[in-house]
Amino acid sequence: MDINEKRTTNRDDSQMVPQPVKDKTGLVQVDTTWGKIQPIKIADGVRTVDEIELNYSLEKGMQVIDGRTPDFYKVSTIPGAKNIPYNEVVDRMNELNRDEPAIFFCNGPQCPQSPSAIRNLLEAGYPPNKILYYRGGMHDWVTLGLPVEKGK
Repeated sequence: MDINEKRTTNRDDSQMVPQPVKDKTGLVQVDTTWGKIQPIKIADGVRTVDEIELNYSLEKGMQVIDGRTPDFYKVSTIPGAKNIPYNEVVDRMNELNRDEPAIFFCNGPQCPQSPSAIRNLLEAGYPPNKILYYRGGMHDWVTLGLPVEKGK
């Protein structure tokens, strides 16, 4: 049986990014019903990274790409991330610096947006060793209490 068939049924009003609980500093509400669980490994040659490596990369000024649609990005993103939506990434490949890896993320382990962006880039001939995948996305980033900012 597919693991996604074991999950709680999707809610009609899903909440893809964990939200703060009013008057409860450090407490967030998580919706476990949306999306489909994505694999840890997206493709051969594409390495998956964690929050520690992502933080290090941000501190070094490396490119971090928020692959979500602009409506999500404008509400909140990881500080320092650039928005290139998954459905525009091939047309905007020239915005990526091919001299260094780019880290792609989306809403979390059950979100298909950055995996789609990565697969689309690979199909367009982008080198897999220049793509990194932060599977945890906004979901894990927020639930670990890490900072977010409104997208520019």
